[in-house]
Parts: sequence; structure tokens; C-alpha cells
Amino acid sequence: MTARRRALARLQLVGCGLFFGLMAVLGRLLSTGPIRFTPGQLSVVRFGVGAAASLAVFAVRPSLYRPHNVRLLVTRGISGGLVVVLYFAALARIPAGEAGMIYNLFPAIATVLALGLLGERPRLQLWLAIGIATLGVGLVLGNGSLHLGVGWGEGAALAAAVFAAVSANVIRAMRGTDNAPTIFFFFCLAGLPVVVPFALDPWPGGLLPWTLAVVMALSAFAAQVLMTEAYGALSVGEAASWLQLTPIAQVLLAALLLGESITAVGLLGIAVSVAGVAWATRLGQRAVAVPPP
Repeated sequence: MTARRRALARLQLVGCGLFFGLMAVLGRLLSTGPIRFTPGQLSVVRFGVGAAASLAVFAVRPSLYRPHNVRLLVTRGISGGLVVVLYFAALARIPAGEAGMIYNLFPAIATVLALGLLGERPRLQLWLAIGIATLGVGLVLGNGSLHLGVGWGEGAALAAAVFAAVSANVIRAMRGTDNAPTIFFFFCLAGLPVVVPFALDPWPGGLLPWTLAVVMALSAFAAQVLMTEAYGALSVGEAASWLQLTPIAQVLLAALLLGESITAVGLLGIAVSVAGVAWATRLGQRAVAVPPP
């Protein structure tokens, strides 16, 4: 793997964090505003728009549709469907910062799962770097306090994190046989049946809410494709540290678009998280992952 490809993968994860942050902020806005979408409805919009965008891409470049490992593609879609509906359920019940803090435990969980599923062996220093990046996230999203209540919202966010960790390892396992556009298309295709039963309430109307919902879905589309591409070049452990930038982007976008405040502790958290990511990047350049069977 060339240094240039790895550098591009890190940039892709930065873009992934920005787009995922925008998706979460818009999801919070659409699920709590005067005209509300249910978590199931937001999930259907996300998958529907994503599938349509994928088909448009395949129409322009048919060679991009190359499914190989159908079993893992479908598994990724089912797991991803559960992630999406659970995360939107969390955003509808608890503040975006708290939901993001819990959900973004998934990179660390994914790193643990990669030990057995993919045979990756992160060095101790990489574990420490992930921990530092995660601590920074906690400072940003918890405003200096990591104490959380336990309710349906917190439970949904934690469950979403577990399924997201499974999805991350499935993506990593498939990147040797399937490309990012194909993986994303099956993510939407297999995810739709999972979320449709949660979208049976009356649907809202209005041009502005629907425009924002489509923008939310397109942001998710861009984030998923960038993340999937990046997993083809980086280990799960290194990617985990870069994905900690997602809630940082979420907090900054929430301050800009929703008027949420950022404290001095939050600014310190941003600095700590960026330091953790930088350290993990240096370690990732030297790490040698055991290839999956």
C-alpha cells in the first residue's frame, strides 16, 4: 500500500467526519422541529435517496457495479439498517452531543472486534492513541463531564455503536473483493426492509423539511462512500482514531447551524482529539497488520 494511497484515505475520513456530522445535525433538527420525521421515516429517506444516487452513478459508469461477496454485502446492509434506525431514534430522544458521544464508541469497539475477526494486532501505542482521541471526544461532547443517564436514548445510541462496529469489520473484510459504490448500494438495498416497519406513521409534508431530509441523505451517501473507500487502505485501528473526528465535526456544525454553544473544555477536547489522531497516524504508518484469512 503506497504512502500516497494511505494519505488519501485519511483525507477521505476527514471528509467522512464532516458529512456524518452534517447528517447527525440535520437528523436532530428534523426529528425535533415543528414538522417532525420519525426515526424510521428518516431512515427510509436516507436509504431511498442513497439507493437512487447509487443507481444514477451506475447508469453513468456501469463498471462500478461489481458485487462479489453477496453474503457479506447483505450482512453489511442488515447491520447498517439497524445502525441507522437506532441512531436516529437516539437523536430524537437525547441531545445530539450525548448521542454522538455514545455512538462514537464504535471505532474502539470495532478495533476490539478486529482482533478476532480480521486478525489485526494494533500496537499498545495505537490503543493509547485511540484512547486519547476518544477522551477528547468525551471532553467536547460532555463539556467536561462524562456522566450520562441511562434511558431509551442512551440505549439506542449504544446499540447503534455495537452494530456500527460490526459493520466496520464487515466493510474491511469486503474491501479486497468489492468496491465502495457496490458496498454502499447493498447497504441501502438490504437496509430498506429493516427500517420500513418503523416508518408506518403519517409522513410530514412541506418543501423545506423534505429538502433538508434529502440533503441529510446525500450527506450520509457521501460519508458512507468515503468511509468505505478509506477502509481499503487503513487498518480498522487507525481508521478508528480518524473516525473520532466525526463527533468533533458534529459539535462544530451544531454550533453553526443549531446555535449550540462550545465551552472552553470543549475547545480543549478538540485539541486533545486532534493530538490523538495525529499520533495514531504516525503509528499507523509503521504498523503491519496481519492479513485476514
